[in-house]
Amino acid sequence: MEREVLREKQALSIDIEALATLILNTQKENGEIPWSVGEKTDPWDHVEAAMGLAIGGYIEEAESAYAWLAENQLEDGSWYAAYQDGVPIDLTRDTNMTTYIAVGVYHHFLLTGNSLFLKSMWPVVEKAIDFAISLQAPTGEIYWAKSPDLKVDPMALLTGSSSIFMSIKCALAIARQIGTSRPDWKTAALRLQKAIEHGYHLFNIAKSHFSMDWFYPVLSGAITGNAARKRIDQHWKKYVVEDMGTLCVSNRPWVTIAETSELVLALTAAGNTKVGEIVFNWILDRTFDDGSYWCGFTYPDMVIWPEEKITWTNAVVIMAADALYHLTPASCLFNHEYWEKSGILR
Repeated sequence: MEREVLREKQALSIDIEALATLILNTQKENGEIPWSVGEKTDPWDHVEAAMGLAIGGYIEEAESAYAWLAENQLEDGSWYAAYQDGVPIDLTRDTNMTTYIAVGVYHHFLLTGNSLFLKSMWPVVEKAIDFAISLQAPTGEIYWAKSPDLKVDPMALLTGSSSIFMSIKCALAIARQIGTSRPDWKTAALRLQKAIEHGYHLFNIAKSHFSMDWFYPVLSGAITGNAARKRIDQHWKKYVVEDMGTLCVSNRPWVTIAETSELVLALTAAGNTKVGEIVFNWILDRTFDDGSYWCGFTYPDMVIWPEEKITWTNAVVIMAADALYHLTPASCLFNHEYWEKSGILR
C-alpha cells in the first residue's frame, strides 16, 4: 500500500509516517535494524521493526530487513541473541527470538500478497521453526535457549512459549500458502497450546511479575474465548494504570509504550476493540517533538525513561493502530477469529 493512501485512511491522531521514518533512519544499509542508533540488534525486535516499516509503506526496506536475517541465519536455523554493528555479542540461541521471523514473513505476505517473497523466505522460516521444536519438552513447553556452548537450558518461559505458538501458527499458514504440509508442526503447536493453557507450573515463575506473562497467552491466541476474557480481567488492576497504560512489571512504577500497545493488540485480537481503543488513546500524546513515541515513563513524576527513540517500540504502536483501524490487509494478524476461520490447527 502506498504511503499516501495509508495516510488518507488514517482516522486517528498518530503520525505513522513519523514512526516509520524513525525506523527507516535507524536501519543500516545492509537491512539490519538496531534498537536505536548505536545500539544492539536482536532478531525478535528486528522483525517487529520490519513489520512497522511495511505497515508504513516501506516495503522494500522491510524486505531488506528479512534479507539480513536470511544472510545471518546459523546452520541449525537459529540466530544469535544480539549483534552490535554486525558482530554477535550474545551467542545464546534463543528459540523465541529465532521463530518470530515466521510472524514477520506471514505479516508481510498478508500486507503485500507477494507469494514470491513468501517462497523465497520459506527455507529460512522452516529451519527456524525446526530449531525451536527440537527444543520442545515432553510436556509441551519449549525450552528457551541453547547456551553459547550449545547446551540446552531446560527452562521454559511463558511469554516466550506463547510467542513461539504464534510463530508456529504463522509458519503453518505459510506452508499452506506454498502448498507444503508440516503435520509435525501442528502436533507441536497443539502440545504447546495445552501446556500454555493448563501447565503454568511448567514455566519459570521468576518472570510472572512481567505484564507480558499476563497478556501474551491471549495475544498469541493460545488462550481464546471466555478464558481469554477472564485472564485479562483477573489481572487488570495488577498491571494497568488507568489513564496511563501498562506496567512493564507489576512491582515497578514504569509504564511502557510497547507493553501498552501489545495489550491493545491482545484486547483487539480477543474481540474487545472498544477497550483496546480506550487504552490506546491513553498513550497517544506520549511523543517526542518528531512524533515518535517514548519508550516509557515513570509515574506519578512522569519522567521519560529511557530517553532513546526505540525502533521496535514505535513499530508496535504502528501495529496496534493497524489492528484497531484496519489500515492494511495485515491488520488481522493476531485476530483470534481470523485464525479460527483459517482452520490451521484443526
